[in-house]
Amino acid sequence: MGHHAIVTGAGSGAGEAIALSLAARGARVTAIGRRAAPLEALAEANDRIVAMPADVTNREELDAAIARAIERNGAPTIVVANAGSAESAPFLRTDVDLFRSTLDVNLTGVFNTFQAGFSKMNQTQPGRLIAIASTAGLKGYGYVSAYCAAKHGVVGLVRSLAQELARTGVTVNAICPGFTETPMLWRSIDNIVEKTGRSREEAEASLRNVNPQGRFIQPDEIAETVVWLCSDAAASVTGQAISLSGGET
Repeated sequence: MGHHAIVTGAGSGAGEAIALSLAARGARVTAIGRRAAPLEALAEANDRIVAMPADVTNREELDAAIARAIERNGAPTIVVANAGSAESAPFLRTDVDLFRSTLDVNLTGVFNTFQAGFSKMNQTQPGRLIAIASTAGLKGYGYVSAYCAAKHGVVGLVRSLAQELARTGVTVNAICPGFTETPMLWRSIDNIVEKTGRSREEAEASLRNVNPQGRFIQPDEIAETVVWLCSDAAASVTGQAISLSGGET
C-alpha cells in the first residue's frame, strides 16, 4: 500500500482492527489513543505500527503526536478518525456537561483529527479522510440524544468537507456501523443490566435484534471497509455515509 495512516482510538475494538488491517496491506500506521499500554502492545506485535498516545480532544497534544509521527513515517496519506465514546441517559437527565463531553469526543475529536491530519497531507496527491461514525448519525435512538447529535454532526462534517475537497485528490467519507462487538458495546450492555434489571442475555438480545440480520457487526467488517475506501477502486467515493448495519438503515 505504501501509505502512512493515522488511526485514532486504536487501542481496542474497531480502531485496533483498522490499524492491523492497514498494516497488513503495507501501510505504516500511527496508532493514537489516550491509553499508552494497549497502543504499545499493538506496536510491539506489529513492526509497521507506531504508538503515539494522545487525546483527540486536546488539540495541542494531538498536533504534537502527529508531528512526531511525521518525523518517523512522513506525511500522512490516510487519516481515520475512530476515537469515540457513548453514555446513555434520558433527555431530562442529560446535563450540559454530559452533552458537551459527548460532542467533544465524538464530534470535535473528529474535527481535530481531520484538520490536524489534512493540514499535513500533500493535497495534490490521493488521500483519504475517514470518520467512523454510527447508525446514530443516520437515525435517532432513545436515551442517547447527545451521542446521536454528535454522530449526525460527524456525517454533516464529512459531507461538507467532501464538497470542499472534491477537486483535490482527497476523499472524505464516514462509515456508520450498527452495534459492534467492541468493549464499548459491552459497557452499554452492562449499563442496560444495571439500570433496567434485565439479564445480560436479555440486554444483549435487545441490541442484537436491532440489526435485521440478528447479529452484532464485527470490527473486521469496519476495518475492511476502511481498506476498500483507501483503494484506487474507491477514488470516486466521497461524501458518503456508508451504513454497516445488516439493513437497519
